Amino acid sequence: MEIPELAPLDKKIQYGKQTIDQSDIDAVISVLQENKYLTTGPKVTEFENAVKEKINVKYAVAVNSGTAALHLALMALNLQSTDEVIVTTMSFAASANAILYCGAKPVFCDIQADTMNIDPLKIESLITINTKAIIIVDFAGQPCDYHQIIPIVKKYNLILIEDAAHAFGCQISQCPKSPYIGSFADMTTFSFHPVKPITTCEGGMIVTNNKVYHDSMKRNRTHGISIDYKIREKTGSHYYDMTSLGYNYRIPDLLCALGISQLKKIDEFTQKRRNIANQYNIQFAKLKKWIIPLTQKYDSAYHIYIIKLQLDQLTATRDEIFKVLQFYGLGVNVHYKPIHLHSFYQDNFNTLKEQFPIAEKVYNQIITLPLFPSMKKSNIKDVINIVTKVILHYSI
Repeated sequence: MEIPELAPLDKKIQYGKQTIDQSDIDAVISVLQENKYLTTGPKVTEFENAVKEKINVKYAVAVNSGTAALHLALMALNLQSTDEVIVTTMSFAASANAILYCGAKPVFCDIQADTMNIDPLKIESLITINTKAIIIVDFAGQPCDYHQIIPIVKKYNLILIEDAAHAFGCQISQCPKSPYIGSFADMTTFSFHPVKPITTCEGGMIVTNNKVYHDSMKRNRTHGISIDYKIREKTGSHYYDMTSLGYNYRIPDLLCALGISQLKKIDEFTQKRRNIANQYNIQFAKLKKWIIPLTQKYDSAYHIYIIKLQLDQLTATRDEIFKVLQFYGLGVNVHYKPIHLHSFYQDNFNTLKEQFPIAEKVYNQIITLPLFPSMKKSNIKDVINIVTKVILHYSI
């Protein structure tokens, strides 16, 4: 396969990367220097309180991953083996796996071609007497179309769980309760993996306004034990009781210290992501015959920046273009292989391809380009230059 004549970059540009400064380092060092708490301690509560205040919700539970957040949220529903939970097929596998952890059945829904978010028009036909909840995923940082989804949830008395792993810090003026994602679903989960909007290295959180859900998630975060060490310490009692089969999903104080520091910069990070995305949008508009970015119906946090290839206007496949972009130094990625196509789901749930034609088609078109707050101007120019020259080389 002939490739364009370009000089590869000296250093690869990653598709995503944490943004750490001295204030983050100092925050972590201060916990180590205090030498009192490394695992669950006051920084966990401080981080939870800071997020609650930012989003304007009543309760928050910090955990050790976004997957743990999803699992605990679903555990709070006391799902049975006959229960079903509707979930988008275009997401990381954890969005559906957490349903299986609770013994329930995931029911996949196709997506909108332009946003790659769950298609509200296809949700209602999937609802049965066994449907208990819907998981929506704010894909790439753009909120789902909750104006259409919330009436469906209310009509059928369902629980809405928002997987906002991509969208932490996203401000949406259309939401009446809070300008930030996390206030309109029954429970909203976040991830603080290094490539996410803010990081705690590994970590996650669930926010809710429901005390029953909060109490369940907090208890099951620590093995299902009903009386935590703080109360025992305060009362001088040794007594505790395990009231449910919980997990060790606790997050260390050390990581929450980093999260507190990162949270102070979330608006700055989000604006930088949007500025980079805007530069991409302007330049790639010149290539609209061959590539198109995702449609932005709402303001996006731009966790990732995705382009869709117009394959009928190109002489190369997505995979071929992907490899060429990698060769020249762009750390491109693909988000995501639809969950129903993974071998586990094919083998165990007979998830037929023709049920999800939009997700199938889009999956073969998409490429994730580098985008993170600490990108240099030269990095942004390199991405635009390489993508432009490669696309034009294979254009019809």
